[in-house]
Parts: sequence; structure tokens; C-alpha cells
Amino acid sequence: MTPDQLLVLGLFLACCAVLALFSAYADSRRPYVGSVLALASLAVLLHGNTRQPGGYDPRDVPDAVYGVIADVVR
Repeated sequence: MTPDQLLVLGLFLACCAVLALFSAYADSRRPYVGSVLALASLAVLLHGNTRQPGGYDPRDVPDAVYGVIADVVR
């Protein structure tokens, strides 16, 4: 996988983690799934950032997301 794909996957997992954490909080449950997703997203984001030469700047994130979407559509 390319660093851009890892970045987008990590962002997707982070969004899912936030939703799972809010759901667990609303139902007064322990956030097992949300915490596992948060750790997985952090690991994938860090792995993608270390594989990118020079790392990612926050201004590079939209281009990476659009590039991955374009690769999927093509």
C-alpha cells in the first residue's frame, strides 16, 4: 500500500473510532471496539507517515484523499 492509501485508511478508521466511542458513551458501555479502532488508526497513520519521505503536512491531506479516491474510481 502507498503512504497515501495508509493515510486515508487511518483517517477512515479514526472516524469509525470516534463514532464507536460516542455510541459506547451514549449507551453507558465500555468502549472496547472504539479503543481498538483508535489504536489501529493511530498505528496505520504513523506507519503511513513514516513511509512518506518528509512526512505529511496538514495541507497535503486533501490531495492525498482525492488521489486515493481517484485511484479507486479509475
